[in-house]
Amino acid sequence: MDTKFFLGILLAFAIVFAGAAVYSGITKVPSAAKVTPDRDVLYQVSTIDALMQGVFDGVRPVGEIRKHGDFGIGTFDALDGEMIVLDGVVYQAKADGHIYTASDNQTTPFATVTYFDDDLSATTDRTMNMTEFSSVMASRLPTGNMIYAIRIHGTFPSVTVRAIPAQHKPYPTLTAASANQSVYTYSSSTGTIVGFYTPVFLKGVNVAGYHLHFVSDDRKTGGHILDITIPENTSVEYDITPVFEMALPTSGDFTGLDLSKDLSGELAKVER
Repeated sequence: MDTKFFLGILLAFAIVFAGAAVYSGITKVPSAAKVTPDRDVLYQVSTIDALMQGVFDGVRPVGEIRKHGDFGIGTFDALDGEMIVLDGVVYQAKADGHIYTASDNQTTPFATVTYFDDDLSATTDRTMNMTEFSSVMASRLPTGNMIYAIRIHGTFPSVTVRAIPAQHKPYPTLTAASANQSVYTYSSSTGTIVGFYTPVFLKGVNVAGYHLHFVSDDRKTGGHILDITIPENTSVEYDITPVFEMALPTSGDFTGLDLSKDLSGELAKVER
């Protein structure tokens, strides 16, 4: 098959949420919050397993990414830092510990964005770390078979984030690259958690479960969350995104990859 047919692959997943307004402690936001149907599309560049195998060349410009959403996460060409998209602005958390505003001509090898509209909200019932939050809050979702964009704003007693420095060809695997990551821990940091919950059936396409990044309100600190303390009574906002659109690279290392391997074990180590 001509590889150009891979562009714009569209996978649609639809679900109807009916019945009561509260699902296991998660409150449904009135449907008026939704503006237009096309805002419910999750747009993704490439796959997480391709990134795991060292496909780090940017294939989509940031300017193009911003046309598909105002909220999301990803990385940059050569794996140069962590991407946080919030309120339509694309931030780059680099290994030097600083946050930069990305330009539209920078490129990404992997990114996931959508337009955020609050569909559901939940409140944490106790203080939790990242592991506890992932387990407890996943169990409270209306269904584990839907993609959710997640936004949490607050003051967090402890936030541990990482960023990986730019890599050089021949590119290593993501596991090898992460061995040289920069890790920072911040206390009493006020900011926004940005990320997604992805169903297990998309394993290999994206990170199954919660995948979260952080950016502080002063836009000075942030990155991929390795651990975080989320206080009791913190509001967690969810945007249900039932349509999934993927743009795959049509040239370069991606086309020759063996994507049949199960890399979930290695990915779990990289994520945490």
